[in-house]
Amino acid sequence: MKIVTDTSPSATIVWFRQDLRLTDNPALLEAANSKGPVIPVYIWDDSAAKAWIPGGASRWWLNRSLACLKQRLRDIGSDLVVRTGRAEVVMEELVRETSAAAVVWNRCYEPHAISTAMAVKKSLDSLGVVGKSFNGALLFEPWTVKTGKDDPYRVFTPFWRACLQLSEPLESESAPNSLPTPPFWPEGISIGDLPLLSGSVDWWHKLDAHWTPGEVGGQKRLDGFVERAMPAYKDDRDRPDLLGTSRLSPHLHWGEVSPRQVWHTISVALRKQRDPGSSPGSQAFLREIGWREFSYHLLYHFPLLPEQNFQDKFEALSWREDEDQLQTWQRGATGIPIVDAGMRQLWQTGWMHNRVRMVVASFLTKNLMQHWREGAAWFWDTLVDADLANNSASWQWVAGSGADAAPYFRIFNPVLQGRKFDPQGTYVRTWVPELGGLPDTFIHRPWELSEVELGDYGVVLGETYPRPIVDLRVTRQRALEAYNEISR
Repeated sequence: MKIVTDTSPSATIVWFRQDLRLTDNPALLEAANSKGPVIPVYIWDDSAAKAWIPGGASRWWLNRSLACLKQRLRDIGSDLVVRTGRAEVVMEELVRETSAAAVVWNRCYEPHAISTAMAVKKSLDSLGVVGKSFNGALLFEPWTVKTGKDDPYRVFTPFWRACLQLSEPLESESAPNSLPTPPFWPEGISIGDLPLLSGSVDWWHKLDAHWTPGEVGGQKRLDGFVERAMPAYKDDRDRPDLLGTSRLSPHLHWGEVSPRQVWHTISVALRKQRDPGSSPGSQAFLREIGWREFSYHLLYHFPLLPEQNFQDKFEALSWREDEDQLQTWQRGATGIPIVDAGMRQLWQTGWMHNRVRMVVASFLTKNLMQHWREGAAWFWDTLVDADLANNSASWQWVAGSGADAAPYFRIFNPVLQGRKFDPQGTYVRTWVPELGGLPDTFIHRPWELSEVELGDYGVVLGETYPRPIVDLRVTRQRALEAYNEISR
């Protein structure tokens, strides 16, 4: 291996993590402004993540996104060096090979990512190399938003109100047109050699039909949402039968689009309107970005959030362990149409509408009384937007054990939710086609029709479509009694 002993000016390594973009990338901009050679690097390090190694759907996205990043870098005359191993060890090797004087990166806030960054920083310090990190993932750093008592927030509304009283996020920065290159590139492996797409069945190809990972795909998704769906977002966002949401979540998770880009894209759109205050859709959407910020705020201040109940009293709740029911829920075969539709949408596309996420999570944790960690683990493996902060905070919110959680007695009735938010049954018919012939009034409750009536529509419960695995009323009462026990 050739060793570089002199570079003038010194090279800067840009360590890409969950910031797979060139636009509004503070670490990349810092390196570009250094005037010396810039060496973009991605390191696959699963040593610290343990249980939180990206799941199958996330690994598919990462595979595609890294390929897009590499091409974007090549388009401006640069490249991406890919390696595997413990990040601090690999980074030390790269520094020695390139004589880099600095390593820059954008911060991640997952506990294992923080420990990895600390190990890299310690290794760089021992070499006398500058290690510098930046905020490229959030509008507001978690430690900058505190209560009057200097404590972290535990309730969303005052948290978001405090955020909005801080200075407005800086304008997003343009992507560099070019990057200085090193005398030669360090050795690396191909993206295809990373352990991202594994198994004997190439199941991931079904995701290609639904998503365009990468920075360009993320920007198109953002622009399309602002132009077409944002005006009606406040009213349409809870309708899984409509294209009323942004579907930006995987692009935000992998940093293909930054929250600052979202913020300022919406701000520009508002300024073009005669009355900026007349767009409730934009305010509702920014509030959802606020929920993302709140989830990271919680994870940073309470790093055990993915594993332990945020409210200690839930340690006494008697969760049920029923592997058969859990697998039936995972397969979308519960006999509850909107629940099954959501789980099948997830399996086929790697994504599920947020309203339906709440419904299926409530069904699992309250009607089936399964631990929220079981649901969080399944989502972690199957969601393309699997995000430790959002996933953990959201599951605990529905279960009632989290911060600012839904009251324990709030149990989503999947029939009423379906009738309200999928009134014509369009969503259910899309993902549960065997019920497609049922009239709108019974599409969410087929068991209320007689066998003869069902037969007229080509449905036989227990054969063409499952019977409900539980009685919704009985299991609702069971959950209330269990929750009442720990709330006394």
